Amino acid sequence: MTWRTTMGRMGSQLLVCLVVTLCCGSCARVEEEGKVLRLPLRSDDPKSLDPVQGSTQYDNKATCQIYETLVQYKYLVRPLALEPLLLSEMPTVSEDRLTYHFKLKKGVYFHDDPCFPDGKGRELVTDDVFYSWKRMADKGNSPKSWWLFENTIQGFDNFRDEQNSAVDAKKKAIAASTSADDGQTTWRLFEVFAKKSGDDGIEEVAFDYDVPIEGFQKINDYEFHVILKEPVPRFMWVLAMFQTAIVPREAVETYGKRFGRHPVGTGPFTLAEDDWLPGQRMVYYKNPNYHASYYPSEHMPDDVAEGWTKDAGKRLPLVDRLEFHFFVQDQPMWLSFRTGKLDYTEVPDEYFDEAFIKRTRQLRPKYTREGITAQRVKLLDFIFRGFNMEDELLGGYDEKSKKLRQAISLAVDLDEFNEVFYSGINSVYDGPIPPGLDGHPTDGRAKESYRGPNLERARKLLAEAGYPDGKGLPPIEFYTSTGRNNAEQTELLKRQLSKINVNLKPNLVEFSTLIEKVNNKKAPLFGFAWGSDYPDAENNLALFYSPNVSPGSNHYNYNRPEYDRLYEQARTMPPSPERTKLYVQMRDMLIEDTPYVGSMGRTRSYLINPWLKNLKVSETFSNWPKYLDVSEPRVYATEEVN
Repeated sequence: MTWRTTMGRMGSQLLVCLVVTLCCGSCARVEEEGKVLRLPLRSDDPKSLDPVQGSTQYDNKATCQIYETLVQYKYLVRPLALEPLLLSEMPTVSEDRLTYHFKLKKGVYFHDDPCFPDGKGRELVTDDVFYSWKRMADKGNSPKSWWLFENTIQGFDNFRDEQNSAVDAKKKAIAASTSADDGQTTWRLFEVFAKKSGDDGIEEVAFDYDVPIEGFQKINDYEFHVILKEPVPRFMWVLAMFQTAIVPREAVETYGKRFGRHPVGTGPFTLAEDDWLPGQRMVYYKNPNYHASYYPSEHMPDDVAEGWTKDAGKRLPLVDRLEFHFFVQDQPMWLSFRTGKLDYTEVPDEYFDEAFIKRTRQLRPKYTREGITAQRVKLLDFIFRGFNMEDELLGGYDEKSKKLRQAISLAVDLDEFNEVFYSGINSVYDGPIPPGLDGHPTDGRAKESYRGPNLERARKLLAEAGYPDGKGLPPIEFYTSTGRNNAEQTELLKRQLSKINVNLKPNLVEFSTLIEKVNNKKAPLFGFAWGSDYPDAENNLALFYSPNVSPGSNHYNYNRPEYDRLYEQARTMPPSPERTKLYVQMRDMLIEDTPYVGSMGRTRSYLINPWLKNLKVSETFSNWPKYLDVSEPRVYATEEVN
């Protein structure tokens, strides 16, 4: 989230002028060798590039340049649709919608790496798919997204439970054996049950990946069946998510804990450990052995005028090098773009008036004269402040706890947030379902709403919760990330809540620390955003399904049997008016229980430098750098260093 204040905006503009003046006063023309993309990543660097350990948008962007999934989104097509990536064709599905027949694309090779004989990457085969997905079941991998597969594939849940239980039992046996006089029993058990982990030596008790699963049926090295427990429409969307990407077993077993920093995939780019500079950037290089993939010819009518169809049929990727530069703060990102060191930028909210005429929302003439273009995309977005429903003060389902949360929600004015920090371009709505998806309320407001500001009703509910005029209510611990202008946004939240005498105690931490706090259920109230993984409201409603509690996607630790039953019924239904009715019923149940304060959906603005080609912005998927190109030679201005 980002913030804006008048003084902050004026100071930022002055600094922009100063830097641009300095650059123009003494600038050198620099020509890159080859084609280089320089793109921003608005976060500190990822902690791991292991797909099963990823969960954030930033993990997604960094990981899916190296690793690939069975299917991907069609780059230029809207509404969003899927196409083969590691498959030779889209899978066929049985009449009962349970059995999927997959055919892998031949000639797909993992990156060259010392983990393979002679350092040559081998061809991807069926066993790699099964192995990669099984890694999601191994608790020893600290997977963040088991919920994607949970209760979906025949035998997979049992495999997970049995293997993790066996590992726990082996560990207990090892611990019990330490009483042996000569210590040899312990060592022998380690020899039998442990696995090696590269330089780390013996690391942990082995999870048996070779145990067969009923729902994984190998036909040959290039064909296999996946059998579902019940028909689940989201299954194909899940297979486009980076967490289900395919990895080679050799790399995992060779590098152990280092695997998260030593990625080996099939993707269009490679990344060496030495090219990952923490807190600064990641430098990827074109994969010289990338399988035959081409710029798409399928497109929308308006794409021709935008110039997005000119490279149709060209071999991917189109550039030689890709750089992601990390920006926790927005100002350095903006300045990097304005001095030509980034190919595009997301427009930070505090710079919206600098880039656009607020009345018309058109790009200012000084930018168009430079050849800069703008794009705006409505995100499938859910910005919220979430309650930990297991928290002693804020959690629970009794009337007292519920009224406390409702009172807090009624004191928050999201329209003020939208106007002050987002230039009024965001969508404010009730429930967790973003605009554009089935179940979103008409005009954004549900029949029963606890969206503020309604201070009179908030004070009444606060008194009914046992805290008249806020008396007796302890300070509420609130966690959100540093960076951007989150400190200012938190101050506004604090001021709004003070109107009903609710005292907010802010804790601004790094994003990775925030996620850790939330995953460990240590954040009573927390703020960030959820971008839908795929264009179906089921994805957002899954955020409140009780089996997905932290460290899964249910960060609120919401647990209502009635809700779970409705979700389980809806998740197997194809799109229909009947399914939408269930979505609405679940939505309204959440509005009443108020496990979060919300909601808001962002409209993101991008500015693109004139040398960057083919960028059609999407934030639902992130493997699109392979389609991008830059003018050759790429020339930009940079300040001389004396």
